[in-house]
Amino acid sequence: MPVISLDHRVAGPPELVAGVLRETAPAAAAVARAGARLTAQAALLVAGDEVRVTLPGGLVGCRTRITRAGRDGLWSELAAGPAAALRHATRIVADGTGGTLVQDELAWTAPLGGFGRLTDPVLRRYGHRLLDARRDVLAERAGELRVAPVVVGAAIVRDGRLLAAQRSYPAALAGRWELPGGGVEAGESEAGALVRECAEELDARVEIGERLGTDLPIGRRVLRIHTARLLPGSPEPQPREHRALCWVGVREIAALGWLDADRAVVAELLGLLRP
Repeated sequence: MPVISLDHRVAGPPELVAGVLRETAPAAAAVARAGARLTAQAALLVAGDEVRVTLPGGLVGCRTRITRAGRDGLWSELAAGPAAALRHATRIVADGTGGTLVQDELAWTAPLGGFGRLTDPVLRRYGHRLLDARRDVLAERAGELRVAPVVVGAAIVRDGRLLAAQRSYPAALAGRWELPGGGVEAGESEAGALVRECAEELDARVEIGERLGTDLPIGRRVLRIHTARLLPGSPEPQPREHRALCWVGVREIAALGWLDADRAVVAELLGLLRP
């Protein structure tokens, strides 16, 4: 199985780089620079999602399935296409100076046995172009988001259930579900912003816990999710700015129509609720 790899460093913490790796738009930009086209149904990828890559002219293409997405990187494998096998692994780790070391690896098995291996040099050239373009796009997008405004969301858990909030506006998002929260104002900590937002949105008093999942790019901003719990004596949360609130368990979480960014932490939310 031919393997090509590219190791490089990105200026930015692993949580941010991991979030950019999950973002469809930069991935599509990298594939376009390599001369192909990438399409996906979600703005942020999770395990189980599929992306389609089509070469120039639309004559040859493949579908790859995300097998793993998290703080340590992104993995995918061939779901359908002319190759016998195709695997893409992007591993990330902190470099000790505030940056991130990235190991991008592409491996494949050509179709048609020995005859198919005649295509390996072509695939190798294209693979190198793709990894080079991916390196450049990853650095560019991480650079944009390092100085981007931060939005915070609260994963509030009580008695094994999670508080979800249904959007009432804007019209394009109304009816979809999210975790409560909002923007971090100048001089605020992320925890302080969440305490304020939960008081304003829910009329509730909360204690903020640890970070959950990767950074989640949303346009020109970055969403960060924190665990939280209601403080003793807090009023019952009320939907002051949302259409509705509901406490959901393990069986209901995946079925909700989450916003793309919140959908990207469903696996971590399930982990919070499971013993």
